[in-house]
Amino acid sequence: MTYCVGMRLDAGLVFLSDSRTNAGVDQIGTFRKLNVFENPGDRLMVLMTAGNLSISQSVLQLVNDYVGTNGFTIWTAPNLYEATRIVGEAVRAVHLREAQALAQCNIEFNVAILFGGQIRGEACRLFQIYSAGNFIEAHDENTYFQIGEAKYGKPIIDRVITPRSSLDEAAKCALISMDSTLRSNISVGLPLDMLVYEKDSLAVTRFVTIDERNEYFQMLRGTWGAQLRQVFEGIEAPRWQSAQGATAQPVRMPLPEAVAPVAAPAALQSLAQQFGDPQQ
Repeated sequence: MTYCVGMRLDAGLVFLSDSRTNAGVDQIGTFRKLNVFENPGDRLMVLMTAGNLSISQSVLQLVNDYVGTNGFTIWTAPNLYEATRIVGEAVRAVHLREAQALAQCNIEFNVAILFGGQIRGEACRLFQIYSAGNFIEAHDENTYFQIGEAKYGKPIIDRVITPRSSLDEAAKCALISMDSTLRSNISVGLPLDMLVYEKDSLAVTRFVTIDERNEYFQMLRGTWGAQLRQVFEGIEAPRWQSAQGATAQPVRMPLPEAVAPVAAPAALQSLAQQFGDPQQ
């Protein structure tokens, strides 16, 4: 499995992916999933994949030279929407070629793609492409997409990221999101690829591969964990009695007549006296 996240901000774009593939506990491999299509001064596009690795690699190989029904390639498409259509058509072409044979082996045609960047003359854009080749675009109300093991790293992004977030803030948030996923899911692993794109640059501006020796990522992991524990410990313990003094009661199943009641332990009797036992 994998985890990839892409963010579209007023200041540019942030892309982050892990590099682990998992075909069982004894079949763990490393395959980079972030790919760049760059023609400096004209366009910069990033494609990240999750799902079946053979399908992802087939799409990646095909899309580089694929001529869409609109007559464009991703290198000549006039805007990101048309470029995304071409990627979607490449997904359908691979489906047409491979899906039936995969189905005969009980293998689902499963691929998910994040595709975004900027073409000269328009703003930065970000798309999520599905297995059917259809896609949706990020907007101000939903400024990021995730593919793969998305659930673990979603809460921090929802709380922090807005279109007005800086690129550095978004990069830090994406790394914390990835760290949460790494801690909770063994199918996601280092090294990571991160690309931060400054709008209107039309070329790669910042890129880093992060492994276990990366000092910043290790500092971030330690600091985030320590700060979470500090915040957790600073929250007061639950209050088991309301301000009015009323206490809730669970739904109790009736005691069969054949079962003799047993006196409650002393600790429970003390609690009953403290909060008031509605049965007394």
